Amino acid sequence: MSEATAPKYEQAYRVIVERLKAGRYPIGGRMPTESELSDHFKVSRVTIRRTLDMLVQNGYVERKQGSGYKVLTLSPASDTCLTSFTDAILSTGQEPSSRLISIEQIEADSPISQHLPEPLRVRPLTRISRLRMVDDIPRMLVETYAPRELMIDATARDFPEYGSGQSMLRILSGRFGIEWSTACEDISPVAATGAMVDALDVAEGLPLLKQSCSAFDSEGEVVFHEDVFRNGSVKFDLTRQSRIPRHA
Repeated sequence: MSEATAPKYEQAYRVIVERLKAGRYPIGGRMPTESELSDHFKVSRVTIRRTLDMLVQNGYVERKQGSGYKVLTLSPASDTCLTSFTDAILSTGQEPSSRLISIEQIEADSPISQHLPEPLRVRPLTRISRLRMVDDIPRMLVETYAPRELMIDATARDFPEYGSGQSMLRILSGRFGIEWSTACEDISPVAATGAMVDALDVAEGLPLLKQSCSAFDSEGEVVFHEDVFRNGSVKFDLTRQSRIPRHA
């Protein structure tokens, strides 16, 4: 269905999503009211309410009783384990930041990649290591692996330290054109060693939580893998629409 022939509520939905991704409506901020949106799009309030219901169902906004709609994220979780740490922290009023540790090239069948899904192990990879912080306090060490041919010319400039643009999900999609439709996750305990000790400033052997997530495109090919090492716990909100980690 073309843009011109789509129902008006879908046309409004697409425009609002583009505005969200462009930063028109900031994370944690309020959306315009139903009345304002219906006037702007020249549709009825019933129509714009269907648009807002789609935004809620797809994870972009939440409905606040008596106070309208609040922007949750620019990268909804959908039914995958991938959610935006950046957006989750911004929505709480705290300040997320990132520090790039390294950009490494890993050869096929390297010992470094033996824990990854088999389709990635046999390919040359790029590994991006970043320290994620909240209000300048280290919270996570994140190692992102992607096929080297998808990360051509990656430099430090591609990984901002502040603002909504530091989200790895948006960097992979917007800068490198990496898209995914599903993902699978594994959660396990690990003991802090090496880079974990240095990045998170913890004692050698301290128990940490490791979250590993592999993302797949619409044809079932692995497009990237992420290992997240946390000094702390993670909570989950379970709903019919999504399973969303809350980065407390």
